[in-house]
Amino acid sequence: MRRPFSQSTDVGVITMRMTQICVFAVLAFVLTVQGAAAETMTMKDAVEAGLKGNPSILAAREALMAADYAVKSSKAAFGPALSTQYGYTRLDERPMSFGRTVGSLDNWELAFNVHQPLFTGFNLLTTYEKSLLQKEQAASQIDNAELQLTVAIQDAFLRLLQARENVRSAEDALVRLRSQLKVNTAFYEVGLRPKLDMLQAQVDVATAEQLLLAAQNSVDTLSAQLNTLIGRNANADVEYVGALEYFPVNLSLEDCLERALKNRPDLIIARQTVMVAEKDAKLAAVPYYPQVGADFNYARAGDDPAVNGGDYHTPSEWNAQVGMKWTFFEWGKTYYAEKSAQKNVSRVMQEYQNLENEATFAVKESFLQIEETEKRIAAAKEGLVAAKESYRMAVARYEAQVGTNTDVLDAQAAQTQAEASLNGALSAYERAVAGLYGAMGEKNPELLPR
Repeated sequence: MRRPFSQSTDVGVITMRMTQICVFAVLAFVLTVQGAAAETMTMKDAVEAGLKGNPSILAAREALMAADYAVKSSKAAFGPALSTQYGYTRLDERPMSFGRTVGSLDNWELAFNVHQPLFTGFNLLTTYEKSLLQKEQAASQIDNAELQLTVAIQDAFLRLLQARENVRSAEDALVRLRSQLKVNTAFYEVGLRPKLDMLQAQVDVATAEQLLLAAQNSVDTLSAQLNTLIGRNANADVEYVGALEYFPVNLSLEDCLERALKNRPDLIIARQTVMVAEKDAKLAAVPYYPQVGADFNYARAGDDPAVNGGDYHTPSEWNAQVGMKWTFFEWGKTYYAEKSAQKNVSRVMQEYQNLENEATFAVKESFLQIEETEKRIAAAKEGLVAAKESYRMAVARYEAQVGTNTDVLDAQAAQTQAEASLNGALSAYERAVAGLYGAMGEKNPELLPR
């Protein structure tokens, strides 16, 4: 017989279950909100994420792995090569000699060969040395790709910070203009100012709203560009945090040039390219030399697939031999190929010299940009202080009925321009610093003085 439950017991159970469901619902909501929260990244975080996830870096690492396999392949060529051959030949009639049968219609053969190169005109050695250089070159290309990506991320990051400051400045300008519009409207309604002042203020508010939209679009565009550079989807929800600031860079031009010539990956790659070209010139001269090799051959024959011999077949035989092959005349083919390779060496040496000159110019250009933007920052700060005071005075004069609306609008525009100038100077300064470290071939994710 079933034992009946009391009504209070049923209510308690239901209440407990509802409480559990509510708790689980709240936890699920909290976890969902946390999962949906935007990821926060500083400049250093963005650079590190890009170096891990950007497809161009991953491609360069794949190229290094490919070069490593190429080294192993060229090294394996020094060892002996083993080959085999198995075949069947059916004759139309039995071989005859002096009226006697000397062979069978069915002929099966199995052969093995071991070939050991002894001298290849330095082909194997040079190919191996070339593959080692190409592996080093692939590693340098990773360094170069990482350096270029670091500078690109820093440049986009700093432009994003500048765009955000421009948005803030545009918002402040819009607030000032709307405030001035209210004042103009109030003065017009009581007959203290002409309608023209109110209309001019309305036009300036509309213009400021458009400028704000353009600035906000620039922020969205640069955010999408940064997402792409770090290997994320362009629409990824990432919050990039940071601020434009000035910090001194205590480096001499001579020190920067010395570090650039020593550390720049593209210069290292260019030097390796010259060495690879020299190996190619050496390989072009290989046909001048004889090719010497040793062979061991083992063969079995028979009149059935088992190749166990027969009346007209020897079951097995072997031989060993050492041979030389030398092609000593090909109507200048090797001579001209060698000359072509030598000219290629001269070409890449000239390209290296040109790249070295370009590296020197890049360092000099970045160094001069730093000096220029330092002066622009100082001038922009002074200009902003003056512009703010000018706007304050213009507003006060207008409200006291001793200034014009045009004076206020001009002062407001001058303050907005001064803020943009300071933001641009700070951004340009930090981008010049990033460019200088890039020109020196050094990754500096945080732009810390070194």
